[in-house]
Amino acid sequence: MSRKILSLAAATFVLAAGSAYAQENGAASGPAIVEITYLPVSAAIVASKDGAPSFGNLGLGSAITYNLNRHVGFEGEIGATLATTSDLQFGDLNSKTKAPNLLTYTGNVVVSPWTGYPVVPYVTGGIGALTLFERPGVGVTSDETFLIGSVGGGVKWYAPSNKWGVRGDYRFVANRSKDEAPAFFGRDTRYVHRVYAGVIINAVR
Repeated sequence: MSRKILSLAAATFVLAAGSAYAQENGAASGPAIVEITYLPVSAAIVASKDGAPSFGNLGLGSAITYNLNRHVGFEGEIGATLATTSDLQFGDLNSKTKAPNLLTYTGNVVVSPWTGYPVVPYVTGGIGALTLFERPGVGVTSDETFLIGSVGGGVKWYAPSNKWGVRGDYRFVANRSKDEAPAFFGRDTRYVHRVYAGVIINAVR
């Protein structure tokens, strides 16, 4: 019974927040209650540290954002970065060896200082995980998952119809490593610089 009451309370809260936000949102340009972002183009550069090499991957992903109001939203994001041929300098590796593929999944808070205009800047931060996939050629013999935190920001632009928009984003990601991590990835904290461009769909207005 208590679970049913909690579920009903949560549903009531979401509907009330959505209704209030819809009244606030009106017909002005800007984020909807629910936004879906498709990320067809992204790039991530893992910085070198203590002998562990730097490498860059290209990727794609998606995100869904629930906006509590015009200024604060919660976002879930998943992104995959696929290895390109990198000039890796690590031990006696062939420079044509590909780096491992990566998968990140994070929960973020998105804050927009001002809205109501077609162009909306924002800052964001969150926590999640990074999975480094097996690549025996560089000594990664099994999939490894690490805790990550990220901060960053970007700009959204909304079309006059307010049904869609575009987005550019930068994230600085800190990866908490671990003692049993592969030597290729290092056993200390690693840092990742990631940029992406995406298409926004205002799903629920």
